[in-house]
Amino acid sequence: MSVSGCLALIVALGSAEMDLRSQKISNGWLLTAMLLGFLYQCFDPGGKGPSEFAAGSITPVLLLGGLFYFRMLGAGDIKLLSALGGIMGDKAIRSCVFWSVIFGAVISVMILCVCGCWLQRLLYFTDYIKRYLTTKTRKPYRLKGQRQEHFHFSVPVLMGVLLWIGGFY
Repeated sequence: MSVSGCLALIVALGSAEMDLRSQKISNGWLLTAMLLGFLYQCFDPGGKGPSEFAAGSITPVLLLGGLFYFRMLGAGDIKLLSALGGIMGDKAIRSCVFWSVIFGAVISVMILCVCGCWLQRLLYFTDYIKRYLTTKTRKPYRLKGQRQEHFHFSVPVLMGVLLWIGGFY
């Protein structure tokens, strides 16, 4: 396995474990991951330099910023993807984001099937959109507390990283 693959696996696996255990991903952990990504891109023979680090780090913010704006995705998830982008590079993180969203959608459908709350969630979503369009005020989409429909996006991110390490993209 390459250095970048090892780094990405450690960051994604550690983040998923931390997220599942404490409902958060430590900023210190993510800052360390960003630093490792920068050092890898700048000094490892396999790295492509600071511009690749910057492009890989900013891409998740650009792709997922809208979901964060409406609080449909947490800041920790975007910071995790940015740290991974710094390690993996721009092209790979775009694919990782794509596959993470696909895996997240599959997990969401499975949760809705198990919970049996399809109609309730659909009504909540349409009400949220109507409220935003009429009032132009932004409220967090996610309801507070531990809820059946909540899941940790760091798990689909880990799955996306595993596809990258396995050579799928």
